[in-house]
Amino acid sequence: MGDPCGIGPEIVLRALAAEARVDAPPQALVVADVAVMRRALALLAETERVPLAVVESPADAAACPPGCIAVWQPPGLPVGLAQLPWGHVDARAGAAAARCIDAAVAALQRGDGAALVTAPVHKEALAAAGVPYPGHTEMLQALAGAGGTPPPVRMMLANDEIKVVLVTIHMALRAAIDAVTFDAVLQTIRIAHTASARWGQPRPRIAVAGLNPHAGEGGLFGDEEIRVIAPAVAAARAEGIDAQGPFAPDTVFMRARRGAFDLVVAMTHDHGLIPVKYLGVEHGVNVTLGLPFVRTSPDHGTAFDIAGRGVADAASLRAALRMARQLAGA
Repeated sequence: MGDPCGIGPEIVLRALAAEARVDAPPQALVVADVAVMRRALALLAETERVPLAVVESPADAAACPPGCIAVWQPPGLPVGLAQLPWGHVDARAGAAAARCIDAAVAALQRGDGAALVTAPVHKEALAAAGVPYPGHTEMLQALAGAGGTPPPVRMMLANDEIKVVLVTIHMALRAAIDAVTFDAVLQTIRIAHTASARWGQPRPRIAVAGLNPHAGEGGLFGDEEIRVIAPAVAAARAEGIDAQGPFAPDTVFMRARRGAFDLVVAMTHDHGLIPVKYLGVEHGVNVTLGLPFVRTSPDHGTAFDIAGRGVADAASLRAALRMARQLAGA
């Protein structure tokens, strides 16, 4: 459900109501606080409201009657979540969002689902609840590696025009520059290549963006391209990966959009995400690469400024649902 004080519960219901069929059981299970979902249901227009079917366990979702939305409330959620004010940071909301993610991953690992779609969480609320991860990606990585070594993961943001995979994500820019190492860049290229192969594209054309203006201009504006990025690209090519670059970050995304490349590897969070989001937040999907299960999410946040008003657009979440099903099927 995401953060219960944000638009997550509302867009989940709006997206699933749009696909509910009177002749088929629900194709998705909402992991959430039931009272929170009922509060969100009241925000929708009368024509959008679909009955909620509360199940005792994820395995029961397939037996739900047609034309409804299946909801499972995992144990251990804070009490009184439906009384929290819309659009405010609250530790209880952060704890609830984290607990739902934890429970959903456990259900996937038991075989009670094919993919995970996450509604937006609020990083301040997670921190207030004592959750030791800055966002979904890091939390899912830890859960996937419980009892062993966490798998290396990367964030990919994708729409119908471009796909971007990030070397660094949620960290200060000063720290991100130091985190752009040979190993990190090469590992990102490998993860992007492997993920594409799993989804039916065995030899994707990968463009690697530089870190500095004009990709360093031969060392005039920084030498990370010479010392780190170009050697990583060469190492990837030696492994048979079709990687090219480093290219100037201010033009490589246009080239990919025009069809020259299948995806772009970008060094930092904003370098990579601004081009995708500029093309339309409603179309973008966040995919976590490297996990042992499919995970997608919309490419926007909790939108506290409009939470509780019943006006949130579910287009990006619908796109995340579609992509999760496509990737799970692949």
